[in-house]
Amino acid sequence: MNLRDFAKLLRARWITVCVTALVVVLGAVVYTLLTTPLYQASTRLFVSTNSGASVSDLYQGNLFSQQRVLSYAELLRGETVAQRTIDKLGLDVSATALQARIKASVKPDTVLIDVQVLDESPVRARDVANTLSDEFVALVNELETPTAGVRPDARVVVEQRASIPTEPVVPNPVRNIAIGLGLGALLGVGLAVLRDLLDNTIKSQEDLEEVTGSSVVGYIPLDKEIRKSPAVAFVSDNSGTAEAFRKLRTNLQFLAVDNPPRVIVLTSSSPAEGKSTTAINIALALAEADHEVVLVDGDMRRPSLAKYLDLVGEVGFSTVLSGAASLTEVLQPTKFPRLSVLAAGPIPPNPSELLGSLAAQKVLSELRAKFDFVIVDSSPLLAVTDGAVLAAGADGALIAARFGKTKRDQLAHAIGNLNHVGASVLGAVMTMMPTRGSGSYSYNYYYGKAHDDQQPKEGVRQEASARHVKTKRASDD
Repeated sequence: MNLRDFAKLLRARWITVCVTALVVVLGAVVYTLLTTPLYQASTRLFVSTNSGASVSDLYQGNLFSQQRVLSYAELLRGETVAQRTIDKLGLDVSATALQARIKASVKPDTVLIDVQVLDESPVRARDVANTLSDEFVALVNELETPTAGVRPDARVVVEQRASIPTEPVVPNPVRNIAIGLGLGALLGVGLAVLRDLLDNTIKSQEDLEEVTGSSVVGYIPLDKEIRKSPAVAFVSDNSGTAEAFRKLRTNLQFLAVDNPPRVIVLTSSSPAEGKSTTAINIALALAEADHEVVLVDGDMRRPSLAKYLDLVGEVGFSTVLSGAASLTEVLQPTKFPRLSVLAAGPIPPNPSELLGSLAAQKVLSELRAKFDFVIVDSSPLLAVTDGAVLAAGADGALIAARFGKTKRDQLAHAIGNLNHVGASVLGAVMTMMPTRGSGSYSYNYYYGKAHDDQQPKEGVRQEASARHVKTKRASDD
């Protein structure tokens, strides 16, 4: 993972990072509020030794004092001084507990010892610090005096006595929150990276092409409006969604220039991946380019095209296959020019057998003869075999994969089902692409009204040019 990939990861997982950091910071705040405040009282001790009048004696005496202070610091943290302080003040605490609240530090290259004492009470902290220092001075006098009446080799003086502290030193809210923020950010980034490594969904063109073994022929943006009305009004709609389907239409027509697919099955690995919506709008986009198109609802288990397009769903594909009506009788025109629909009809008890029958192949052949394009909306491949059966009898299949939803293993299994029946995979369509964030695709460009009045749309212009060349070749022949 390079720096650019890491930046894209943070943009995609910023919510994880922020939420984790917020939780840790809140934990730091709770810890701060629940921590018992401790006050710190400090004293300073000065250590001196006996020395002569010469410079050499003074130097030796100073060096001796510096060596002494290291031992004295250990004595200050020892049990003896702690117990004598407890006895002197009558504290209800053990020597071990008091030792844990005593800190003695030596300033480098000096004969000074700083003593700090922590306590819940500021007054008691002061009393303990002063008493501790006094008891230590007495202890040093006892240790450094060899015999009675002889001047001790070293002595300790309380250079600075403790005063009552006004503010607690524990907890430190600023430090705790800063540490919580830093740890939370690191933990959040770690969780984001872990989630990305464990994420098995399709989120890039490379992933989709690798799993399907075919090229990506279209990217459909996430559009909340299309959920309300799945059919895009291409005549008046120049939105990013409409342009995405126009690009998909153009790519379909250039998949095989000499023998372009005309009977195309739309399928997916699982439900709710935008398959039916994609089928409807591919059909509408082809109809916009002056093609006669029929849209077939091949999902006889959960049909949806009749509802989406406000058509009659009681008759349709299954009606023709059962012999109850002819194909011409059940084909329904729509409010969209050059688009007809063959609804699914009544749900049969054996959809897979019906769709795999010779009668179904005959219906698709008749539709191919009547229309320029036949778009079939089929069932998801992992749920039932209907989609694979239809794809085997068509020119090929387009498989829809929902961004961030379709799992790699599920999609690979679906492609395996198509390959198993010998169906041709024309390409893949990435649906519900985010329009913002790291996985976004650019759909902001659209043709303005004035621009539309001056020149045709890019997709229509390319298709018109292709038809012109094809017509010219035919006339030359």
